[in-house]
Amino acid sequence: MSAPLLAVRGLGKTFVIKDGGRRVAVPAVRDVSFDVNAGEAVALVGESGSGKTTTARLIARLETPTTGAIRVHGEDVLQTEPRRPSLGFRSRVQMIFQDPFASLNPFHTIAYHLARPLLRHRKARSGPDVAAAVRRLLETVGLTPADDFARKRPHQASGGQRQRVAVARALAVDPQLILADEPTSMLDVSIRIDLLNLMRDLKTQRGLGYLLITHDLGAARYFADRILVMYAGLIVESAASDVLLDAPLHPYTQLLVAAVPSPQAPLRPAGPIALTASRPIGAAGASTGCPFADRCPQVMDRCLTELPPFRTVASGHDVRCHLYVTG
Repeated sequence: MSAPLLAVRGLGKTFVIKDGGRRVAVPAVRDVSFDVNAGEAVALVGESGSGKTTTARLIARLETPTTGAIRVHGEDVLQTEPRRPSLGFRSRVQMIFQDPFASLNPFHTIAYHLARPLLRHRKARSGPDVAAAVRRLLETVGLTPADDFARKRPHQASGGQRQRVAVARALAVDPQLILADEPTSMLDVSIRIDLLNLMRDLKTQRGLGYLLITHDLGAARYFADRILVMYAGLIVESAASDVLLDAPLHPYTQLLVAAVPSPQAPLRPAGPIALTASRPIGAAGASTGCPFADRCPQVMDRCLTELPPFRTVASGHDVRCHLYVTG
């Protein structure tokens, strides 16, 4: 059996911050493990501060992990490239950032942004080859007439068009895996589906693997084959998208799903359960037990002192919760 496109094992990141003159270690990501296969889209969901973006930045090697392994087609890139990622790694793994305007230099044309990776990775030679490759990329992401868009600068394009340029830039080096960090969150609702359809078509046509970082459960259901739920730097539940959203097991996932309005459900008064925190997500001391314990409506004594294991409770459905631990 061939190795998965991406295999993350025991990934962790601890930041050291100053607190009143003291240096305090804050774990942002803890013991994260999952796979992404070629042609598969995996969504990583959770509220702000849960560690989603940090996880993506670790995989993209924009941050250095404290612990763990990142394997691409079986190669542990942290071992083979310990100092910095190679061009070969960058050509296999690309990232689409949340803000399509901040990730593009306003002083340069769209053609310049697409030509740079083509030349850097030797995907095209200078002159007519580059111009033709830029034109193909723009046409691939639906920006036509391509020659007109190539001459524009980022401020002359809409938000949706700029994000399509970001997708084209990622595609320029023929990647195998794309890390998409909230790619639709800054777009109008009416055009979010268009970008997700584009990304899904590219997944089918090119066999791309995706890790989608999002807080939008609707986008996760629509786009992803599997969903991972993150809380306080830990993966707390994992399953196929429809399974996880139709029958969530972890109390945190249940509250997330319940917070999404349903057009079929009648309006009801708000219930007594709400996500209210007595400490920030991932705060120091959370490692002594379940990090969700002080917000959980089903908390037990052992939740306060024991971190539950991540275990399989049904085929392809894993959860980190004492409710599903026997003995």
